[in-house]
Amino acid sequence: MKKGLRWKVLLTLGALGLSLFLALPLKEKIKLGLDLKGGIHLVLQVMTDDALNGETDQEIIRFTDLFKKNSIRFTTAAKEKPGRFVFTGLDVDQQIKARDLVAQYTRDWDASFMADRVTFTLKASAVTFLKDQAVVQTVETIRNRIDQFGVSEPLIQRQGENQIVVELPGVDDPERVKDLIKVTAVLEWKLVKAGPAEDEATLLQSFGGTVPDDAEIVRGDPARGHPGVYLVEKVATVSGKDLRMVRRGTDEWGNPAVSFTLSSDGGRRFEQVTGANIGRALAIILDDRVQSAPNINARIGDSGIIQGQFTIQQADDLVVVLKAGALPAGIKYLEERMIGPALGSDSIRQGMAAGLVAILLVMTFMVVYYRLSGVNAVIAMILNVVILFGVLAYFKANLTLPGIAGLILAIGMSVDANVLIFERIKEERALGKNVPGAISLGFSRAFTAIFDSNLTTIISAVFLFQFGTGPIKGYAVTLIISLIANMFTAVFVSRLIFDLVIPKTAVKLSI
Repeated sequence: MKKGLRWKVLLTLGALGLSLFLALPLKEKIKLGLDLKGGIHLVLQVMTDDALNGETDQEIIRFTDLFKKNSIRFTTAAKEKPGRFVFTGLDVDQQIKARDLVAQYTRDWDASFMADRVTFTLKASAVTFLKDQAVVQTVETIRNRIDQFGVSEPLIQRQGENQIVVELPGVDDPERVKDLIKVTAVLEWKLVKAGPAEDEATLLQSFGGTVPDDAEIVRGDPARGHPGVYLVEKVATVSGKDLRMVRRGTDEWGNPAVSFTLSSDGGRRFEQVTGANIGRALAIILDDRVQSAPNINARIGDSGIIQGQFTIQQADDLVVVLKAGALPAGIKYLEERMIGPALGSDSIRQGMAAGLVAILLVMTFMVVYYRLSGVNAVIAMILNVVILFGVLAYFKANLTLPGIAGLILAIGMSVDANVLIFERIKEERALGKNVPGAISLGFSRAFTAIFDSNLTTIISAVFLFQFGTGPIKGYAVTLIISLIANMFTAVFVSRLIFDLVIPKTAVKLSI
């Protein structure tokens, strides 16, 4: 072996061996995209007004507490619409005190006083921010839920102002996934004031037929064995935000349940409230439905269980959504498309056939036109494809139908680099250069053109990946990997082959 070539040979063989190890067997290592494997395509709309509703409710509670703590009397506090609420019956003698308090504690709200009432309106900038954050948080929450569910390589991304595209390859239980995505999963523990009762009239008999200001009515979940209605405190003792750990367990009868541990702050509050309310019922409320309402028999620390006649699958799904967090707003399905495996099989078969035809045609052209030097280009091209599949397998990237198109394009671009080199070599030979000199000059003078063309195409592909949707991303990924590999195979490996087989004394070159 020529001096200085050993490390180049070892590097090439190492790249080949590693790529084969990563890629084989292809059926197990290469993940197929939605268009090849089949699955579900969803378009969701985030109900951003829900986020405004939640913010409005929190502000009503906050200012109710502030007014009461500062002895500011009022008659009612009511929400007029998302982003606007009003306090009426303010004591005229306390107007100045109320104005000072409002000015001190409002940042995102405009407050206008008129006679005995004050109206709070959410600022336009805050409305825009809350709606945008609702969509961003929904994307992240859905992604966390899907990741824990185990769907491989999902596509979850924002589309437009308030829509989200979800593509889940290989899903065999779409209804379960849809339910998992859509459930809001707001978990709260609230002290029970009254109930359960068959209807609201019966529930409110001891309260003069009206709901107290500090309470609200919550319905039970008949499917969990808790029918009827409950009157619970409006402010939660602890909520899902206080969860530190949650996992599936069993209750005292061996039925599936959900075990939880609270954060230090949540555990401290939980212990104080349960210790001060022994004998009272504590409702566990999930998505505005009472799952269970056990009596507090002793002070409870920072852990416990959620019971609700769950199946194992329902308990597992509840763990997933609680771990991932609650959705900040409701969602609505705008579009649902199922892609069956039959379509995926046809796409794979047609795509692979197109790829094989392209490879055979390119190989035939290179060998016929450039003779034995064309064999050099064919070897480099095959190595390019092997490296591509190895990198796809390593990064667990999806191979899509557009990705196969990108592969076919990359095959053409890989031999295009060799064409540039070979033509430069032929020009140097025509000028009278010897074989080794012509080869050296051909590679060095063609390198700049090869590098520039590959770099500009890679930059374009990066933008396609950044701003494209699923199929476009698949095309961009395949193209980027192939072009980077092309710089190694068409320049480094092709030159190595010439150095290995062409002696320094050669006077002829098959090209």
